Amino acid sequence: MMEVVLFHGLLLFLPLAALLLYRYNATFRYFCKMAFFNCWIVAMATLLSPFAAFRGRSVENMRLLRAAILPLKRFYGIKMQVWGSEHLNITEPYVIVCNHQASLDLMGMVEVIPDRCVPIAKKELMYMGPVGWACWLSGIIFINRQKREDAIHVISQTARIMRRENLRVLIFPEGTRNQDKPMLPFKRGAFHLAVQAQVPIFPMVISPYWDFFSSKDKKFTSGTCTIRILPKVETQGLSPKDVPELTETVRQAMADALADMTANHCGDQRAEQPPLLHCAAAGAGRGTGSPQCEEDTTGTSN
Repeated sequence: MMEVVLFHGLLLFLPLAALLLYRYNATFRYFCKMAFFNCWIVAMATLLSPFAAFRGRSVENMRLLRAAILPLKRFYGIKMQVWGSEHLNITEPYVIVCNHQASLDLMGMVEVIPDRCVPIAKKELMYMGPVGWACWLSGIIFINRQKREDAIHVISQTARIMRRENLRVLIFPEGTRNQDKPMLPFKRGAFHLAVQAQVPIFPMVISPYWDFFSSKDKKFTSGTCTIRILPKVETQGLSPKDVPELTETVRQAMADALADMTANHCGDQRAEQPPLLHCAAAGAGRGTGSPQCEEDTTGTSN
């Protein structure tokens, strides 16, 4: 009898302890939120794959994945502020290149990507159970980063498909997640692809998550994420020998935009803080212009 009472008491205590930890321990809250993020992706991939399978492997299935990921921002209290989305309103194929910080980039990606647009992802993702299956069904292009010849073949094949099927492609040219450092050097695959297909490049910059998310500090609160789409960079008439300069030109434009977004964000934070509190980029100048937001962005970042 005593064992039953203890067991029931333990069952009552554990949920209470978990709730208290979630409320008062930032690290525990971080792991809970990341666990929910990953479980949501797996669950949605599992549920949607049978519906996508009726159509077979098709870029049109990206609409299902996008619809499944879009609600996450509301669960986490993250507001999306988008500048320059009108640049993507063209009918021709193109390449989008974006900085890569964390798994949260998925939320920014689905906020912006147009119809008939698929990411290029590492091949290992294809073997991640229902997630890999859903990605394959959605037409995501997989590349083997360990084998240069295979990667070159995939780039050449994708360049042909882009023109034939009016496909848009999104690539993270840094090649790996990078939250705490300046923008990493870019790999050239995205730029070889754009030059081979003779399609424009649209740089896309996602603002730093420092104020509400950090995998290093185990922080995950609510906040505002800003996404800026820069004007297109033409590749018509360029050849492979122009790729190194093209790569560096686009990277510098994105790095400048990221620095400007960081300075603007820090300036906004200073305006709301007491005089003795200073932002890390207090010496940076603020950019000009009035961004047009696609979603209500009132409220403050945490």
